[in-house]
Amino acid sequence: MADYTAPLKDMKFVLDHLVDLDELQKLNGYQHADRELVFSVLDEGARFVQDVVAPLNRVGDTAGARMEGDDAVATAPGFKEAYSHYVETGWAGIDFPAEWGGHSMPKVIGMAFEEMLTSANMAFSLCPLLTFGAIDALLEHGSDEQKAVYLSKLITGEWSATMNLTEPQAGSDLGALTTKAEPVGDGGYRIKGSKIFITYGEHDLTDNVVHLVLARTPDAPAGTRGISMFIVPKYLPREDGSIGERNDLRVVSIEHKLGIHGSPTCVMSYGEREGAVGWLLGEENEGMRNMFTMMNAARISVGLQGLSIAERAYQDARQYSLERRQGRAIGAKSQSLIVEHPDVRRMLLTMRANIEAMRALMYVTAVHQDHGEHAEDDAARTWHEHATALLTPVVKAWGTDLGVELTSMGIQVFGGMGYVEETGAAQHLRDARIAPIYEGTNGIQAIDLVMRKLPLEGGQFVGRYITSMREITDDLRLVDGFTRSADALAAGLDALAEATTWLLEQRDDPNNALAGATPYARMFGIVAGGWQMARAAVAAATKGPESKLVTARFYLEQILPTATGLLPSVTGSARDLFALAAEEI
Repeated sequence: MADYTAPLKDMKFVLDHLVDLDELQKLNGYQHADRELVFSVLDEGARFVQDVVAPLNRVGDTAGARMEGDDAVATAPGFKEAYSHYVETGWAGIDFPAEWGGHSMPKVIGMAFEEMLTSANMAFSLCPLLTFGAIDALLEHGSDEQKAVYLSKLITGEWSATMNLTEPQAGSDLGALTTKAEPVGDGGYRIKGSKIFITYGEHDLTDNVVHLVLARTPDAPAGTRGISMFIVPKYLPREDGSIGERNDLRVVSIEHKLGIHGSPTCVMSYGEREGAVGWLLGEENEGMRNMFTMMNAARISVGLQGLSIAERAYQDARQYSLERRQGRAIGAKSQSLIVEHPDVRRMLLTMRANIEAMRALMYVTAVHQDHGEHAEDDAARTWHEHATALLTPVVKAWGTDLGVELTSMGIQVFGGMGYVEETGAAQHLRDARIAPIYEGTNGIQAIDLVMRKLPLEGGQFVGRYITSMREITDDLRLVDGFTRSADALAAGLDALAEATTWLLEQRDDPNNALAGATPYARMFGIVAGGWQMARAAVAAATKGPESKLVTARFYLEQILPTATGLLPSVTGSARDLFALAAEEI
């Protein structure tokens, strides 16, 4: 397994040319975030993840997390020390408010660091990821007292947090959850029930774990309308902020998984005795709204996992291709490095071009978040909020699907050695495979995109956003050798617009829209990636480097055209999906 090297040149290219750092710096609260500071932060972040976190990736996979006794979990060797270093050096709060112990950097800079941390060690990065979602929920919905007790501890990373949503009988159908919350008269509740698939539900990295638990109060409405969210810490905080007595909750077991072995995925039990003490977060029966505050942030982070793990797989495959000799390339008189064979080059360039497209779109999505939260103009803030909402399911679904495909392609570059665990190539595929499933399967992301995001502003917003994507086409035609690329982008945007219109017209038969949702999410990602690669080509034409022109042209002319081929799948209707009886499928 090759050492991980943070792709700082590629990241800085996006930040320099596709993300307007000067405009970000004008936003209230970001005045300190000039280019020099931002890039020095990323340089230091790269050193940290390369030296401290990346070397533990293989250890986490082979040793994994393990149960200790009946209710404790030990993480893999080195994880605890690395996490302490992570907290001590202040990386946990990079893009959270300074008033609570963060550094108030833009979201896009937090995303850039998160990309490096995830590439270095995806299993390790999952602990901070879940904490980030809980912080967002507390910032948005917490009382002043709750913020005072929990935020600084979570933002500094001294404590971690989880999302407790899933139950065995419910799965993604949260309306079927049965965990109960009984009021006890002092503003608190007693929580009783069990949850599954709780990432870092128990571990030895922090002194306390703060669980955000979905449960039902007595007489709550049925379904999702009757769900509330509760803060249920492992240890009850004292008035001075220190940890007190152990709460009535425990880990029952940890799952034995295909990948991310270093991340403990826990079965949690609440209230086996008198009931776990919890406090309502936000209003009663508004748990779903609070959940989506956490979930939307997590979905973008999970999309980023697809990019991050693909980058790690690409680096390993590229390095192997520069060392392994096999066969003779055309014109060679002796054995050639496999990188000299056209098919290997195609695989490596496919990986690299897709990674660059993903990175650009994800960073742009983070910039939409920044403007949506900090823009002073109401119209601008609404535009960016809607853009974030539109792109979130695309980033999650397209990014994680590509993460699986590209890590698999990385194994193919290795050939038979990729199927051998010692090379590390197989770990990337195993780790990546969960990402299309959790935080809402990619099928759910596609449904969200088609049924909730396309209708924004009566269906007008998505049309305006696609129009904004077209603006780069004329500039692209002026780049020498990019006429065919511009034609491909225009064709892709036309197909996306046609598919969008068709889906919006399916109100009378929503099964038709649902049948085309998954190929549509894929199409949207491919075309939006092409839009970003076109922007990259225009920038590189005058500012370099030459390599960006090559990857952009390859993407636009050889990857983007696959989007138009998805149009029949989007518009094919649900007829054939339901033509067979269920038992005949």
